[in-house]
Amino acid sequence: MTTLSSTASSVAEATSSDAALRRFLHGLPGVDQVGAEQRAAGLGTRSIKTSAKAFAIDLAIRMVDLTTLEGNDTPGKVRALASKAMRPDPTDPTCPSTAAVCVYPDMVATARKTLGSSGVKVAAVATAFPSGRAARDIKLADTRDAVEAGADEIDMVIDRGAFLSGRYLEVFEEITAVKEACARPDGSSAHLKVILETGELQTYDNVRRASWLAMLAGGHFIKTSTGKIQPAATLPVSLVMLEAVRDFREATGQMVGYKPAGGIRHSKDAIKYLVMVNEIAGEDWLDPDWFRFGASTLLNDLLLQRKKLQTGAYSGPDYVTLD
Repeated sequence: MTTLSSTASSVAEATSSDAALRRFLHGLPGVDQVGAEQRAAGLGTRSIKTSAKAFAIDLAIRMVDLTTLEGNDTPGKVRALASKAMRPDPTDPTCPSTAAVCVYPDMVATARKTLGSSGVKVAAVATAFPSGRAARDIKLADTRDAVEAGADEIDMVIDRGAFLSGRYLEVFEEITAVKEACARPDGSSAHLKVILETGELQTYDNVRRASWLAMLAGGHFIKTSTGKIQPAATLPVSLVMLEAVRDFREATGQMVGYKPAGGIRHSKDAIKYLVMVNEIAGEDWLDPDWFRFGASTLLNDLLLQRKKLQTGAYSGPDYVTLD
């Protein structure tokens, strides 16, 4: 990958100092905004056959992090959501479960108890989500509390103010500290998803730099958004981030997952993302271990489209639950 001049050793050297990290991140190739948007638009027009569509819908269901992140969340709502994650369509045992349920840290124990040994993960947002405006010790305590309560995955937010001010090493060190806080007493660790909040990063170049920064710091996933800021996930931003995970693996041999979140509500949109994943990063990422959708309403549309493919007719709106 000559354009990045990156080898495993040079990537390691990039984090040796603030100056080295700055040189590395600003040495990444610039993003051609027009080219990225045109290619994303082109990939978004791809059509797939009916048989492939059925496969894509089931795959998308398996990739959903079914999410509720509202101030009025209750234990009852979280239990209902967890039950839906395990059995999205109670009338059809062939319907797959979702990848995870994503909740605030204080709801982790409720989700964990409900999900039991189902295989559906518990993801918790942490680090003063969604703003990230808190002292580091509070962010780390937030993370440890969620892991202790049973979270399998932590979705952290970066300090966008520090990043936009050019304090890259500060952001890097915070991510590594949060990753350390994900450790459990038995030696295992919750997986860390790093939320960039791309709607606040201003440029595609910043999205690329933040993606690399999060991966250099050890994030298991990079994620677009909290869902609280617009724009959230977009196809052009996803193209840039998918190029980043692809290039990072080529440079280091390490694979990092990707999660678009916010604003993905329809099956046709989910399929556009799956096409992009395949075309940009490659089919290795077409797996819930490496790609997730952060969504609250997408699952209902996937279920309605799935039933239409089976029966040839749309089900009524009362076929799915309102979350």
